[in-house]
Amino acid sequence: MPIFRILLILFIAIPLIEIYFLIQVGEVIGAWPTILLVVGTAVLGAMLLRIQGISTITRMQTSLEHGELPAQTILEGVMLLLAGGLLLTPGFVTDIFGFLLLVPFLRQKLAATLVFQGILRAQGAQFYSNQSSSTGGKHKTIEGEFERRDN
Repeated sequence: MPIFRILLILFIAIPLIEIYFLIQVGEVIGAWPTILLVVGTAVLGAMLLRIQGISTITRMQTSLEHGELPAQTILEGVMLLLAGGLLLTPGFVTDIFGFLLLVPFLRQKLAATLVFQGILRAQGAQFYSNQSSSTGGKHKTIEGEFERRDN
């Protein structure tokens, strides 16, 4: 399925799902408590996101100082950005997914799984996607010697 079609479905479905749950919760606890709950989860999420973001940046700097490529940590940083976007989106469903991405154990496990399965492969200082390159996905190494001759 093309990415445009997937995004279109998400942009239509997510707000409809959020509106449905906001109405359902609003009927049970009232309009103002629902609004305060949505704003409260956004504020709490922003505070937790700040703490987790600082921790992730610190781990990335430590890895770089030791000469290691922090592929998993970078992926965790991307997940934190996604969590921030989800938490700032008004609604309860997006908040659930945003808070799940803020749980360090779950985020680290997901990032490790993605890196391990080759979704993101690191080689040297360059990142390659899992898609095949212009060489058909086969990398050839040619060994040999050369000698420079000046005319």
